[in-house]
Amino acid sequence: MTSERKILSVDIVTLFPEMLAGFFEVGVLKAARVAGLIQIRLHNLRDFTDDAHHQVDDRPYGGGPGMVLKVEPLHRAVEAIRQPQARTQVLLTSAQGQRFDQASAKALSGYDQLIVLCGRYEGVDERTLSFVDRELSIGDYVLCGGDLAAAVISEAVCRLVPGVVGDAESVSTDSFYEAPLLGVPQYTRPPVFNGLAVPEVLLSGNHEQVATWRREQALKKTLQNRPELLRRNG
Repeated sequence: MTSERKILSVDIVTLFPEMLAGFFEVGVLKAARVAGLIQIRLHNLRDFTDDAHHQVDDRPYGGGPGMVLKVEPLHRAVEAIRQPQARTQVLLTSAQGQRFDQASAKALSGYDQLIVLCGRYEGVDERTLSFVDRELSIGDYVLCGGDLAAAVISEAVCRLVPGVVGDAESVSTDSFYEAPLLGVPQYTRPPVFNGLAVPEVLLSGNHEQVATWRREQALKKTLQNRPELLRRNG
């Protein structure tokens, strides 16, 4: 008797679902949705308001510029979307959050459901964090909203679900997958372009030498582009 195939559900709560709709209608993620490996649902935050004007924001207490997303519609959204009996993580995209990385993606891919709340304006009412499991940032910069961050997080997590990427080895050789190293240099035809030749070791057919070369090149590229990764991990 075979076990039932796991399906990861991703529910994104945003003020601009139309911004993200096309993102999930192409490429690997669309194929995975069609195959029933993942579910992606976009929810308009305004649908969870209870006033005639569908107001989702208000001025901050204590003064200051801009507007703040209200806690009530965000809470209603989470309560309405959360699947009973599912292992769910509620995420908030925020410049104040912990740095999202490949380890985060691997951890999140083990859940049944992700609910991603997209920050906007000056942020969200801090009481939102009382029902959020992880506050995540995709980098040390500020966007107009957390919608693009939600798309980045969703893709990084969904591609780790078994079957989403056709060749599982493609995932296991990604940058950061098992070790704090960048991915290896890749080459394809033609063997020579503008006088630049493919390294001979890749044409040798010697798998042990190829593996050694790739490891050396990954270390070299990491030292060149992200030396802090090596320092951080000894």
